[in-house]
Amino acid sequence: MNELPVGRRVAQWRVRRNMTQQQFADRLGKSKSWVDKVERGVRRLERMSNLREVAEALRIDTEVLLAERIGQPDVTVTGVARVRAALARYHVEASSRPPDVAQVRARLDHAEQSYRHARYPMLLDLLPGLLDAARDAQAARPGRATDEVLVPAYGLVALVLVKVGQGELAWLAADRGMAVALATDDARLAAVATVPLSQALRAVGRRRSAMEAAVVAARRCPPRESAAGALAPGGAGGSSLRETLLLQAALAAAERGDERRVPSLLDQAATIAAAGGSFGRASVEAARVVAEAAVGDAAEATVRHERLVSGEQWRWLPPEHRAAYLLDVARVHALAGAMPEAGRAVLDAERTAHSEVHERPAVRDLVAVVARSTAAPAGLARLAAALHVT
Repeated sequence: MNELPVGRRVAQWRVRRNMTQQQFADRLGKSKSWVDKVERGVRRLERMSNLREVAEALRIDTEVLLAERIGQPDVTVTGVARVRAALARYHVEASSRPPDVAQVRARLDHAEQSYRHARYPMLLDLLPGLLDAARDAQAARPGRATDEVLVPAYGLVALVLVKVGQGELAWLAADRGMAVALATDDARLAAVATVPLSQALRAVGRRRSAMEAAVVAARRCPPRESAAGALAPGGAGGSSLRETLLLQAALAAAERGDERRVPSLLDQAATIAAAGGSFGRASVEAARVVAEAAVGDAAEATVRHERLVSGEQWRWLPPEHRAAYLLDVARVHALAGAMPEAGRAVLDAERTAHSEVHERPAVRDLVAVVARSTAAPAGLARLAAALHVT
């Protein structure tokens, strides 16, 4: 099936679901003629919103329809399937030859570094085995050492799943990590688990829950705990857990339009960052730009953005963080109708971390919108063609 055009895949999945073209059309709110043209390839599914509607009606992941289309037949679809299978293994028996905890820790460190460089296809290949090894180690030697590997392993799985558009599955992985952390009665480990949980909740639109979880964890977190092992939006390293949680809470509050909470949360994070290194201060400034834009202060956000990317602190952020931030900025520009600026931000993100643009389904809608503008940079047409959103 991975070699079939999108329309033929739609037809095969429709038949698998025992639906006629008319029944499928009724479910979509379209005409039978529309469905017939899609299945025959006469009408192409250009917009991600249409692809998502079709996938939802067929009860499959969007990537199942997209895999051939984006030129990567198996990487994302197969990787997500393997991660899902790993999460579905509930009963882990203690092995007579359990993996060495130090080796599992080293594998986790390598995977976290790959995340900071946005190597998502590689991570989807690595994570099932890493998760199995971490659970095997905990089953054989339960205790703090293995908990401190298993909790961030679940968290990393959740963060990668958020990136590839698997929000609900990400929430499941993050919840598993939180369950392990809460069983330890360790406030620091609970804070580590809350960072990816908050991101997963934001990804599925549960912004209030994301904000509240992050605020509670920040309040309980021991002061000045390093965020190592708790990858923030971009991978925390050199910032504190409390700062990272406050930024998550601020972004969730901004996304739900809670203008009253945003400044206070950002100011608290800034106070913590002021005592730390350049990474923390840059993270706060990036979050402040995104949050201010989300609550409608686009002019101030633009000024702050220009100051951030021209300063020395910008280089302290990992490639994934910078690219994800640039995509957020591009969305702000696109909503304001500033398509040249939006296009340049997208292309800068692609140069910074290729997979951040090419492996994330959510980016395709943005590229499609900007590419339709006559004012978009020339390079965006090439990117739109590569993503098959022209």
